[in-house]
Amino acid sequence: MKDSITGAQLSEMLLCAYEALEKNKQTINELNVFPVPDGDTGTNMTLTVSAAATELRKLPDSDISVVADKAASAMLRGARGNSGVILSLLHRGIAKGLKGKSEASAKEFAAAMCDGVDAAYKAVMKPAEGTILTVSRMATNAALECAKAHGSLEAVLERALGAAAEALEKTVEQNPVLARAGVVDAGGKGYVIILDAFLASLQGRVFSGSISTDAAAQDDHDDHSVFGEFDSEEITFAYDTVFIVRKPAPDLDLEPFRAYLGSIGDSLVITEDDEVFKVHVHTNTPGLALTESQKYGVLEIANIENMRTQHDALLGNAVMPAVPDEPEIAPAEKACGFVAVCAGEGLEQIFRDLGCDCVVTGGQTMNPSTEDILSAVNRTPAETVFILPNNKNIIMAAEQCAPLTEKTVIVIPTTTVPQGITAMLKLDPDAEAEQISAAFREAIEGVHTALVTYAARNSEYDGRKIKAGEYLGLMDGALLGSWSSQKVLGRQLCKAFKKLTPEFITIYYGEGVPPDAADGIRETLSQAFPEVEVTLVDGGQPVYYFMIAVE
Repeated sequence: MKDSITGAQLSEMLLCAYEALEKNKQTINELNVFPVPDGDTGTNMTLTVSAAATELRKLPDSDISVVADKAASAMLRGARGNSGVILSLLHRGIAKGLKGKSEASAKEFAAAMCDGVDAAYKAVMKPAEGTILTVSRMATNAALECAKAHGSLEAVLERALGAAAEALEKTVEQNPVLARAGVVDAGGKGYVIILDAFLASLQGRVFSGSISTDAAAQDDHDDHSVFGEFDSEEITFAYDTVFIVRKPAPDLDLEPFRAYLGSIGDSLVITEDDEVFKVHVHTNTPGLALTESQKYGVLEIANIENMRTQHDALLGNAVMPAVPDEPEIAPAEKACGFVAVCAGEGLEQIFRDLGCDCVVTGGQTMNPSTEDILSAVNRTPAETVFILPNNKNIIMAAEQCAPLTEKTVIVIPTTTVPQGITAMLKLDPDAEAEQISAAFREAIEGVHTALVTYAARNSEYDGRKIKAGEYLGLMDGALLGSWSSQKVLGRQLCKAFKKLTPEFITIYYGEGVPPDAADGIRETLSQAFPEVEVTLVDGGQPVYYFMIAVE
């Protein structure tokens, strides 16, 4: 039985944890309470640990403190969604507990796990029971008890795993939302998978490298609409992106770049010789792919095509000159700047027109990482930068930017895109940061948001059966219901909105939604609320047919 753990062993354990998450990613995703096409938790946890795996593969044999710190730093910057941020905080605490150690005993590792749980709980404003926090806390308590009883490291992990699995089963009883859906907590499930991989690695039952780089890097987003009237296409990543980069050296290591591209797209192929490498990838954010490529050489040629519309390529076959390096942190040219997160050309343009300096592409199904948001913050030429996450699962990742930049960061807790737009509409560019923050927070309190997507799978919630492919409606995060026709959808939206006595209704319709279908919803709402100003806007957003702001 092993009584201590080295840096090399911890590194191998983390690599095995990443591969275990990759293997079970879809299983975790399917634990979502509502069957919306988001796939957040499993994907986010996998991508978060993937960031650490990428760094650890490049790290030579090191002390456990170095390995833990390197992994924690990578997870912090690569954290996606609430589950990813909490996971990064759990490991940040572990790194703090192992600081300065060449290896760790069972007691020291258990104590470090305890530091991780403390760090995660402190970061969450209102910790809820029946989540990954509960599962990690119960696992850590069991680990500490075993370590105090002079248990070996293997025994400590065995006890932690057993306690975590038991706590996971109880999450369905502790959280009313989980109880109505009849599922366990997805984040807790991911944590159990990580502990299981840790133990299996330590015992020599599994080894890293069982998943190829290409397969591990690709992100699964297989859910798609089956609505014939919207003619939705089974394309997850819209832009077919091909580019050539001239290498600075023949032996350039492209594995980190390969992993990055896999995190933002699929159908990835990289070919190379001694002088150049060529990339083919399908992604929703071709700009990020091209920007990242400049870390590996000089971008020479790029071709981007929208596979959904097959209109003119965004960049055609133009030969692109090398783009001059931008400063990592833009000097302050004004007091306040603004960063928003959203997806959809129409929505992005709205935020820019309202004064946002940078728009980070992301939202449901593609939560941006802390690193993605941080890059936008640093590019904003202002002393104070406001971030509008516009999704409840992006708020924590945005908050992690504050200690990573010299700029002052203020996160406005917008949970929907309509909230973010309403906040920006209240912007007084001459006001002080404190006044802007107060105005934004007051503005979003008066915004209710209805979201219309499709049921990604058959399920049952609160005794209500939901069929895959039906319209699925959410109101301020709560399930409205699912319906098979747009006519019924319109009636149910009217019924929900009447309780809110609206003065303004704004409908943002998504990509693939025919204008006549969007106008049909507008007409239904206008007839139901003749005294209300109803506005129709082409948002172009993926996933959601309609985002509707009720104010």
